Amino acid sequence: MPDVFQRNPTQSKTHSAVKNLPLVARQNKIRERFAEQPGATISELAREFGVSEMTIRRDLDALERQSHVQRTHGGAILTERMILEFDYRDRRAANRAAKRAIAAEARKLVLPGQRIILDNGTTTLELASLLQDGENLTVITPSLAVASELQHAAGVEVILLGGTLRRGSPDLTGPVTEHCLELFAADIVFQGADGIGLDGKIYNSDMRLARVDKLMRRMAGRSYVLADHGKIGVTALACSGALANVTGFITSAGAPAAVMSRLAKTGAKIITVNP
Repeated sequence: MPDVFQRNPTQSKTHSAVKNLPLVARQNKIRERFAEQPGATISELAREFGVSEMTIRRDLDALERQSHVQRTHGGAILTERMILEFDYRDRRAANRAAKRAIAAEARKLVLPGQRIILDNGTTTLELASLLQDGENLTVITPSLAVASELQHAAGVEVILLGGTLRRGSPDLTGPVTEHCLELFAADIVFQGADGIGLDGKIYNSDMRLARVDKLMRRMAGRSYVLADHGKIGVTALACSGALANVTGFITSAGAPAAVMSRLAKTGAKIITVNP
């Protein structure tokens, strides 16, 4: 069995020693260190952070109590929970400026008193953060992240749909989610996408998400797809519909003109924003 702590010099990053950090800062750095390389020994960490092995043991004990790492013989590994957290954080950070510009454009479409459906995309999560000052809004969502973002917004009532928690992402899906959606009627739905084909088709990486997205559009008067230009020309496992059949596609500038022209010929109603 290979040693889980053995480094591959062609893949791992060089970690310089970080000395004299306060306790909390050091433990945060150790968490980030594990995000880059999921396993490490106590002796490795002691050398990298310039502290004693006893200090590292105490740090790992504290991180284990918080469910950030799991202790092993002579070291620790990152817990599955933290692997997923870092993965989701990285996905949210990708093309963040473009996502925020798209969300800002979508925010202009929301009026006081409306009923809004937000799906589980990271761009719709950016929109959720802009709805915190909303007036008399109702937001219906299967996303735990969206619900958390809006839980303290005084002018927003949040309805969290039921369902099965999807492994690797903080959202709910499946037959229960679909059944819950059928109870509601909304003014607008905002959805992300894993890909937008050059033929105008909308793609999801999960068939269950594709089913939920189709149903969301049926339950709303207007529908908008929010996806940055990096998703254009990308396909995924399941097709959930076509841009020609939604109210609008809000995307960021950056795709080649020929690509956008080809997409427009599909009947897609495209709104382009500059990050």
